[in-house]
Amino acid sequence: MKQEDLKSALLKKALGFSCDEVVEEYSFDEQGKSILSKRKVTKKFNPPDLNALKVLMEERQDDFSNMTDGQLLAEKTRLLQELETLNKKERKK
Repeated sequence: MKQEDLKSALLKKALGFSCDEVVEEYSFDEQGKSILSKRKVTKKFNPPDLNALKVLMEERQDDFSNMTDGQLLAEKTRLLQELETLNKKERKK
């Protein structure tokens, strides 16, 4: 797994995300073969995780302490755009 993938997963967990939860029930026909009898798909929201957020903040603390005000504003804008992109991707799923 790449470093970027890990950061992306950690960010997703820190911000909270939605996913589909699937529950399937099977029954058996006359020949003893299992057949799908019920399928329920539920949208589930996983709330933001404070521990993941803490890890992200600790990781980035050194990066932010050496930045100028202009650099901090640019980083804020970049992060808000990244968050919006992630939210759009989640809504499409």
